[in-house]
Amino acid sequence: MEQAWMSLIPFIIVIGLSIWLKKILPGLVLGLLVGALLVKFSILGGSQQSVEYIVTTLSNADNIKIIGFLYLFGGLIGMMRISGGIKGFSEWIGERIESQRGLLGLIWLTLPFTFMMPMFRIMMIGPVIKSLMEKMKLSKQKVGFTMDISTGSVIVLLPVATAFVGFMISLISGGIQKYNLDLDPYQVFLLSIPFNFYAIAMLIIGLIWTFKSSSEKGDKEKKKQDKEKQDPHRSGIKKELSMVKAQPWNLIVPLILILGLTIYLLWESGISNGADSVFEAFSQADATFVMLLAIFITLIITFVYYVIRRQPLDELIFHFFDGGNQLMQAIILLVLVWSLSLVAEDLGFSKFISSTLGSYLPDFTIPAIIFAIGATISYFIGSSFGTWGLIMPLGIALAVSADASVAMTVGAVFASGSFGAMTSPLGDTTITTASILDMPLVEYARYKLKICAIGAGISIAGYLAAGFFFM
Repeated sequence: MEQAWMSLIPFIIVIGLSIWLKKILPGLVLGLLVGALLVKFSILGGSQQSVEYIVTTLSNADNIKIIGFLYLFGGLIGMMRISGGIKGFSEWIGERIESQRGLLGLIWLTLPFTFMMPMFRIMMIGPVIKSLMEKMKLSKQKVGFTMDISTGSVIVLLPVATAFVGFMISLISGGIQKYNLDLDPYQVFLLSIPFNFYAIAMLIIGLIWTFKSSSEKGDKEKKKQDKEKQDPHRSGIKKELSMVKAQPWNLIVPLILILGLTIYLLWESGISNGADSVFEAFSQADATFVMLLAIFITLIITFVYYVIRRQPLDELIFHFFDGGNQLMQAIILLVLVWSLSLVAEDLGFSKFISSTLGSYLPDFTIPAIIFAIGATISYFIGSSFGTWGLIMPLGIALAVSADASVAMTVGAVFASGSFGAMTSPLGDTTITTASILDMPLVEYARYKLKICAIGAGISIAGYLAAGFFFM
């Protein structure tokens, strides 16, 4: 595709306009429109194509599952708020947390119960953490970064029971079959984990960064929070929520329900897909559908539970919709990001990357350059899955042609996707965390990028060293 370089234009518009305006929505809309105009060279045709991309995005089953999960979970949070669940649990746990370090430590301690899927984890712990941090002099950005680093850097390293495992193994399997390699995909995946230098580096950096002594916020942060407190929007709802009776069981019961249901349904889904063991079941389960089904069942049972406890019906319904609507900004951004990816693919983005950047690489530099290419792409598209899908064929092809370590190269591919998911303002993790904690999205992404760039530098150095000594 001779004009494939034009596939970069929508991403440049999005990133550039977002940095200039410090808001991502205008850039996404303009990037989508310009990309569609490049596909169909007319104003009417481009406008129609833009709508078609959005409709296609909304027609995708996996996308609808994620949208449904987000809205329903937001609705559950709204119900837990008005029933006094979040207030009661926050007061109970707040009596046991006396420092900023304790609050950050709580985020890490929730990991064993919420590790299945990044968005699931953030949605689970975000509202409680937000209510606790309001009582402490702690930066929202630091709390958000701790949530994200304890999510993305850990989940991608786990060999079982996450939403990532099945997809990652399927990508490896596709490359192995294409080149007739005598390798076991799951074994390659296990061997690649120690070579995910970025996730490992960020896990260490994150622990140091989040637990180091935290000084009081600067004047700039304080002024921002003072401005937020004076914001008249939603003041009536905030006053109503402040007056509810604290009832911690109204949060504990729904959380136990959704965790128990999620684990059981992951197992049941995996077994129905042909798994023979618990580990295989978690790996082969349809995680996105399981999350949606678990929250749907939890909502029904929780609704009945609250009614039995004499919670007013009209309040529950109003705050269910209010909670879901608070996540509509995040949902709209995700829909536009997904649509933008379709535009880029039609403009030949993957072909451009493969043909332009995939040539003339010295053998020992292959993992490092694969990581650098993938990290750049993942920052532009904001998707670890999308990056892995684009770069994995290129990575395995280069590893085979240069007789390089397949496991190391696969690890570099997975590491590159983790970078974009962690840092990009287009990433679903960044969007969801910023939405829950009420942070400006672009400013939060820039804050994370400053820290994550250190991990990226360490990773490149690690791949160059490993490539030099092991190839």
